[in-house]
Amino acid sequence: MSISSSNSHRRLARGWALLGAVTVSLGCLTSPVAAQDVRSRQWYLDAMKAEDLWRTSTGKGVTVAVIDNKVDDSTPELRGQVLAGKDFTETQDSRVRSSSHGTQMAALISGSGRSGGIKGVAPDAKILPLKTSGLDDHSVDDPTDKWVKAIRYAVSKGARIINMSVRAVGLLDGSEEKLQQAIDEANAKGALVFAGMGNDGDIGDGAGYPALLKGVVAVSAVDKSGTAAKFSTHGAQTALAAPGAEIPGRCPTSGSWCQGQGTSQATAITSGSAALIWSAHPKWTANQVLRVMMQTASKPKGEVPSEYIGYGIIRPAQVLLDGKGDPGPADVNPLFPKYQPGKASSASPSSPAKGDAPSGAADADSKTPASSAAGGDDGSDYTLVYTGIGVAAALVIGGGAYALIRWRRRA
Repeated sequence: MSISSSNSHRRLARGWALLGAVTVSLGCLTSPVAAQDVRSRQWYLDAMKAEDLWRTSTGKGVTVAVIDNKVDDSTPELRGQVLAGKDFTETQDSRVRSSSHGTQMAALISGSGRSGGIKGVAPDAKILPLKTSGLDDHSVDDPTDKWVKAIRYAVSKGARIINMSVRAVGLLDGSEEKLQQAIDEANAKGALVFAGMGNDGDIGDGAGYPALLKGVVAVSAVDKSGTAAKFSTHGAQTALAAPGAEIPGRCPTSGSWCQGQGTSQATAITSGSAALIWSAHPKWTANQVLRVMMQTASKPKGEVPSEYIGYGIIRPAQVLLDGKGDPGPADVNPLFPKYQPGKASSASPSSPAKGDAPSGAADADSKTPASSAAGGDDGSDYTLVYTGIGVAAALVIGGGAYALIRWRRRA
């Protein structure tokens, strides 16, 4: 790892580590591939009954802020999908790459599928790109200040959903409080914040920031079988899970297609699903959108929430096609019922399992909803993804990985 300054050396020696946003890719698919071939590899769209969903909602009218590295708005599937964003990095990076991590996340959320590109979960949602890291940023600088500015900017521009496929394992003194304050402000203004749990589950690393904070919906990853992916970081903070294995995207060094995996992809797919629901129910609040997502998720076996998949794997079809889910109170956060964003009581992060008792997602007298068996309440959709779902992690077999940059603690 290259370190840009002596100050960075000192910071590294202090023992904190960061996990930011960049793409690591292996194992390209056959190149070139036809549009039908790429779409056929988006197995999660078929499992989600996307074609049926899009007859009900396409995400129109919803803006999703993508806090990441640069989004290439010239990528075919993103033309016309991306709003004017902002660069919060100190060093201006004029490079544009259709395979950048930010571009990949934006495409998974709202790609149009144009010219054989990726079809997003919510193809009519708009992307607000907020750049907080370079395309290949291996620096060890604390990202908090950039994230805080980006979150506040997203809210000021009317973004209803903030996608943070980023993770910091350690922060400098005072950074946690600053980041919590920005999350509080986003929640107070009615935004939903989704963040990835991380990709270190196979080595035992725990959740980082912003997933650890109150007011953040932490997302883990599952594979095609609905099993928690071995790489997916797990813990009490896990709120929801989504497909995150064998997800197609553009290879970084060619025009070919690669398979990827990570909680980054799972987070983007979750953000797209929330956009579909919010577009269909524009008068609902963020709390209500989140509540129905939690209620209709395919539940794990055993205790709910599970440290591997939280309240379950997202199933927007249950809401949009089957009319399930009770939005409940507009002003109560279903993950943190006592959470009052912006007030002093919200400043100290805590997990939903150890902090507030969840509201409206589980039975009042039990942690486990009446319907907690494999496949959710009736198994009527997500039959491919969620049959036989369990909370034990299983090794994901795939051709490669789109991963976040990770900085290890070094002496």
